[in-house]
Amino acid sequence: MNYVSQDQAQSSGLFTAENGTVYIGVDSTHTATGRGRDSVRISSKKIYNHGLILLDLAHMPGGVCGTWPAFWTLGPDWPDNGELDIIEGVNTQSANSMTLHTDAGCSITNTGAFSGSMKTDNCDVNAPNQATNAGCSIESTDSSSYGSGLNANGGGVFATEWTSQAISIWFFPRGAIPSDISSGNPDPSGWGLPQGQFTGNCNIDDKFKDQQLLFDVTFCGDWAGSVWSTDSTCASKASTCQAFVQNNPSAFQGTYWLINGLQVYSESGTVQTATQTATPTTVPSAIATRPSTSNTATAAGATTFFTVTSNQGTATPSPGTMAETPTTAATAAIAVQSTTTSTTSTFPMAFPAAQTTTAPTSSASVTRATSYAPSSHSWNGSRGPWSTVAVDGNGATWGGSGSWGFSHDNTWGNGGANNGNGAWSGQGGY
Repeated sequence: MNYVSQDQAQSSGLFTAENGTVYIGVDSTHTATGRGRDSVRISSKKIYNHGLILLDLAHMPGGVCGTWPAFWTLGPDWPDNGELDIIEGVNTQSANSMTLHTDAGCSITNTGAFSGSMKTDNCDVNAPNQATNAGCSIESTDSSSYGSGLNANGGGVFATEWTSQAISIWFFPRGAIPSDISSGNPDPSGWGLPQGQFTGNCNIDDKFKDQQLLFDVTFCGDWAGSVWSTDSTCASKASTCQAFVQNNPSAFQGTYWLINGLQVYSESGTVQTATQTATPTTVPSAIATRPSTSNTATAAGATTFFTVTSNQGTATPSPGTMAETPTTAATAAIAVQSTTTSTTSTFPMAFPAAQTTTAPTSSASVTRATSYAPSSHSWNGSRGPWSTVAVDGNGATWGGSGSWGFSHDNTWGNGGANNGNGAWSGQGGY
């Protein structure tokens, strides 16, 4: 797998933003050579602490052999500040997996306050009696929440509420999206059971800090590659995941994100709008580094505008993995036409120097618990309502300060440059 730069992604059609939607795809034309099949990873420059994240998807890349797509959040110095996988799965998986990854001292309880199925309860990436980096995981029982089932239904909305008490994830299929979401006044108290809820013996405010939002598509890697032989559909197509991904480009024609909208609401009662400056930085020892930012906040009305920017000067880990050392950044800029004001906004971004790696030689609903219910406090009272921090303007805006950066990591296989039997593994993937 080869995460390409923004220039490469746009010139090859792997990233486009037009007609109110954002498209993030992979190469589905060429036999993969060198560093692997081209893909894209994009992350927010802005960081979040608490929030209500609403993602309206028209299509996602899941349900295809060899793929490992994810929409997730990541804190610095993984796993110290946490990772939340909101949408994740591999190969022909048919329902969504939701997972937290932390350092020691965080576990969750099956309170009965969610409809999904708990698979593991210890969020520690090195938890005893769990697979390394399994985290605490809840699997949806709804086949419309992931992959081919989601795509056949025209997608839907994922809603993630992150408070000090719990992290809760809902999915609403197309045609069943609550009216308060559609009207821009989301109220989780009326949404019923979430599909996943993470609460228990875990200090969420201590374990989850300074989260970035990310989209990516990994190929093979530490998960999709390692379970290849256990998926009868995929295993019959090739002896290894890497061999299939390398030699079957047309299999990935449907491997893409198509995003109608992404909104992030805060408790603050303020709305951060388009004014932002960004200075790319390079910190070689860090797992994830973000540029320093200066944002102007206003107290009313979400601004509808369109910005897409990139800072690719650092490599951040895929869900559950550790990144390689970031490379030195070079600066560039892109102008994106506004869909609402017919003006052009230009923002700074940065890209790393080229990286080189060597290809491998082988290859049921339950009753809500009373101990904690989502939004049991009022978001519309003294603490509310949520207000837009990063609003898409019906798909047109990626963030009130919503700069997005492309990641660049070309690590092969299970562990890549950091291969070995230790606790850490590389970016992983073909």
